[in-house]
Amino acid sequence: MRMLVIGAGSTGGYFGGRLAQAGRDVTFLVRPARADHLRAHGLEIVSPHGNLTLRPQLVTAGGIKEPFDIVFLTVKAYSLEAALADLAPAVGPSTMILPVLNGMKHVDLLGARFGRKAVVGCACKVAAVVDEQGRIVQLSPLQQIVYGEMDGSSSPRVRNLDAFMQGAGFETRLSMTIARDMWEKWILLATLGSVTCLMRGNVGEIEAASGGLEFVLRMFDEVVAIAKAAGTAPSEEFLVEAKATLTAKGSTFTSSMYRDLLKGRPIEADQIVGDLLVRGGRAGVATPLLAAAYTHLSVYQNRLS
Repeated sequence: MRMLVIGAGSTGGYFGGRLAQAGRDVTFLVRPARADHLRAHGLEIVSPHGNLTLRPQLVTAGGIKEPFDIVFLTVKAYSLEAALADLAPAVGPSTMILPVLNGMKHVDLLGARFGRKAVVGCACKVAAVVDEQGRIVQLSPLQQIVYGEMDGSSSPRVRNLDAFMQGAGFETRLSMTIARDMWEKWILLATLGSVTCLMRGNVGEIEAASGGLEFVLRMFDEVVAIAKAAGTAPSEEFLVEAKATLTAKGSTFTSSMYRDLLKGRPIEADQIVGDLLVRGGRAGVATPLLAAAYTHLSVYQNRLS
């Protein structure tokens, strides 16, 4: 099988690099400046699981000549629409699009452009950044990709995908409940992003503040209510674990949205928070705290435009 990775940043570069290291046929679609850097220095990964430098197969926009078996889509959600034209030549009748974007809006956009059958559900967990030297630096040992058919079936193509992904040095799991997995990730991201950005602090700092614990739990309840009314209800096990993560005393855990906000970078407020509000509103779910967080994030976003 042949995989095209859209982007060679912290997520695409990390997982794509590990797959290439394991001997898989992987090509990266990158911007010209990133291509120049990778040709000069290689794809460099600094990781608790072992460092890596490799010379990846590269292509830039307009250079795709035939479809790929897998398109691993790792762009930020706000860059998706701009990326659709670039990746379109890679999508054939049997291509699987494996997106690791946050939220669920991308599933609708990709389905409208390429057909819903082309989209395979996916959720990944990795903490990594691209440093000033262009290296991908993994910040913690966590590295997992979960994938599966959106309808929960065990199709031949998704079993082939599973075989392709296994044994590449990171945790993989073929899921028959991928829609729930994706919604659970969204619940955690939306709650964590909203509370850390609104309160300007990490989990431990918010928990220790007057009213902080109650605030986090109320925000969490609003987001979960939307998932139950407009999406896929989370498991009880997830609810217990997520509450513990979001309220842990002394925790330095924070969100990538908050880190991007502090650095003056674009954020995925529309995809992670705004789209939740839209879905919740359609379902009649009251979300005053989440609405306040979105207004706060929108003020920031408007300053960047």
